[in-house]
Amino acid sequence: MTRTYQEELEYLEQINPYSWRIKKGFVPNMKVEGVFYVNDHLKDLMFEELRNSCKTGGIGGFLPGMKQIANVAALPGIVGKSVGLPDVHSGYGFAIGNMAAFDMNDPEAIVSPGGVGFDINCGVRLLRTNLSEKDVLPVKEQLAQSLFDHIPVGVGSKGVIPMSAHDLEEALEMGMDWSLREGYSWAEDKEHCEEYGRMLQADPSKVSDRAKKRGLPQLGTLGAGNHYAEIQVVDEIYDKYAASKMGVDFKGQVCIMIHCGSRGLGHQVATDSLVTMEKAMKRDKIETNDRQLACARINSPEGQDYLKGMCAAANYAWVNRSSMTFLARQAFAKTFNSTPDDLDMHLIYDVSHNIAKVEEHLIDGKLKTLLVHRKGSTRAFGPNHPLIPVDYQLTGQPVLIGGTMGTCSYVLTGTDEGMKNTFGSTCHGAGRALSRAKSRRNLDWHDVLKELEDKGISIRVASPKLVMEEAPDSYKNVTDVVETCHMAGISKKCIKLRPIAVIKG
Repeated sequence: MTRTYQEELEYLEQINPYSWRIKKGFVPNMKVEGVFYVNDHLKDLMFEELRNSCKTGGIGGFLPGMKQIANVAALPGIVGKSVGLPDVHSGYGFAIGNMAAFDMNDPEAIVSPGGVGFDINCGVRLLRTNLSEKDVLPVKEQLAQSLFDHIPVGVGSKGVIPMSAHDLEEALEMGMDWSLREGYSWAEDKEHCEEYGRMLQADPSKVSDRAKKRGLPQLGTLGAGNHYAEIQVVDEIYDKYAASKMGVDFKGQVCIMIHCGSRGLGHQVATDSLVTMEKAMKRDKIETNDRQLACARINSPEGQDYLKGMCAAANYAWVNRSSMTFLARQAFAKTFNSTPDDLDMHLIYDVSHNIAKVEEHLIDGKLKTLLVHRKGSTRAFGPNHPLIPVDYQLTGQPVLIGGTMGTCSYVLTGTDEGMKNTFGSTCHGAGRALSRAKSRRNLDWHDVLKELEDKGISIRVASPKLVMEEAPDSYKNVTDVVETCHMAGISKKCIKLRPIAVIKG
């Protein structure tokens, strides 16, 4: 029986100005409560989505983010809470911006591809330079074109990094160690990368031939959708000490942000696993509230095969971002008739926001080994955590929050509060407010490009019409999202970055 909007509200309770509780009973079989983080403006979007779904009775496959957070709270083996970050919006199975942790020692606990996402290890990396905005402005168009010429973009783009089938097998197993060996990465790059750019559980034999066939020509390519390479300028520094640890020393300093993932290979790994998991669910009598939450017991053959294949796809994504870093360094060096080393083009950090990882966290005062699913959410470990680089031990892990095309991006740092409340997780970006189809109907691409031009932002795009889907109006306000995380204490503002050139598929 469908409940009215007023009846649904009885299961929701505001904890503080920046978070809400979803009580058990909101959907059937909830093992734990849900929680989501919002400020007043983001709250209105969330509740409007719930109200609209009550009007339609859930017809047409429309499931609001709150319901998806609650459905995840009903999965076997979940611990703590099902957490929705401020950029949360409807996705496949899990909402995008929903994270959840499962007890590795619970034989019932599951792994779900819908809790990782189709673009496995989609993530963001940030490079610094010693250039200022004044250095770049006279050659901005030339630099944007050079970046566009060096980095292949778009749906069918093919990579320029030489890659044989044997190379691909090694890249899937070795991650950034492959890039380092082949000369596409600097030794210190992996020091500033989550997991040091390599998941050791990776097994290329668990990646299908079809996935490999899709991945082989795409290495070192940006793809399309919300992926981009941006030339950015430091607009504000909120935490001077943390910023200096990252090599960010002055307003106007130029940085490069790269946002992409595992391309067709990761998508195929996810698709393949969903097919095998549906069969495993029948065999093991696993029931979920939503068939998109297809899953398998962590320790089942299907669960292990997926995790090994997911790790290989994650390694591919790190090699992909490393390859584009190499190409970006070449583009800058060519434009400024210098070397990447002389331009101080060091990697500040590389974070993942579509991944599942084995981590240790405190649950009710006890240390437990968990499989943490972060879909559209970023790891944000606090100070003194052994898994973050030596450089960032006192500040907490850098967290990279990409804005939407033409809006600012942020660097945050992880906090102890986040370790307690969100398993060391925070938001990953702005989060969509309009579907891609709605964006195409509501926006004109000429207007979007004109708006960027008026802001002084150079753009190079493979398909101008696709910019409608990625226009700032299609997304929540990234500043709202970041402020919510900051005020809730789950991550802390460090640097604000403003784009001056955007490269898109």
